[in-house]
Amino acid sequence: MNLESILFTQGFGSRRQCRALIGDARVSVDGAVRTDPDTDFPITGDAFTFSVDGVVWPYREHAYLLLNKPAGYECSRDPQHHPSVFSLLPPQFAERGVQCVGRLDQDTTGLLLLSDDGKFVHLFTSPKRKVPKLYVATTRHPLDDAQLTRLRDGVLLHGEPKPIAAVDATARGEHALALTVMEGKYHQVKRMIAAAGNRCEALHRERIGGLALPATLAPGAWQWLDAADLGCLRSG
Repeated sequence: MNLESILFTQGFGSRRQCRALIGDARVSVDGAVRTDPDTDFPITGDAFTFSVDGVVWPYREHAYLLLNKPAGYECSRDPQHHPSVFSLLPPQFAERGVQCVGRLDQDTTGLLLLSDDGKFVHLFTSPKRKVPKLYVATTRHPLDDAQLTRLRDGVLLHGEPKPIAAVDATARGEHALALTVMEGKYHQVKRMIAAAGNRCEALHRERIGGLALPATLAPGAWQWLDAADLGCLRSG
């Protein structure tokens, strides 16, 4: 693949803009500045890297990302009241069409997946695919065994034809609840907690499938997902 096409597929602008980056000596491969946009490079898997303005970028056929979403951000390219989560990412990702894999409310924090792979996005947002998601909620009132039992047995939410049960509901403290659900309905966790007789004051997603939010990833920071991460995600 020639260098212009590599930059274009990785979201560095139009083909004309990519050629300009290369012509301005802003692109390096293997530590050497490359000024010919037609130079071909072998792309084998995800091993190829290049630099733009000194920043190293790995070539990825598809982008699979994990973001530690902070509160106060909307999972939308056209946010209404708060900044977009896409403002936390380099602009190359928006250029190549990365989108959120499901959404978190603006006040919900934690693990958010993003990708430009349409099949991947559909797979993990389809209601037919049961992917467990672990949330930790801070509750207004103290938790008790009766509330946990209601959540495990199933609570009836407004507009739903039958009760929805948590896969698991465990207290992590007097006001901390770990709740695992399969569905992804609108405000589901908050509504379930309310239906069980409490109120959700804060919500954080810790895990999707077998993939956990890394403890070392700061709020607002992102990282690439590698093959092992994707395997964990599917194994959950």
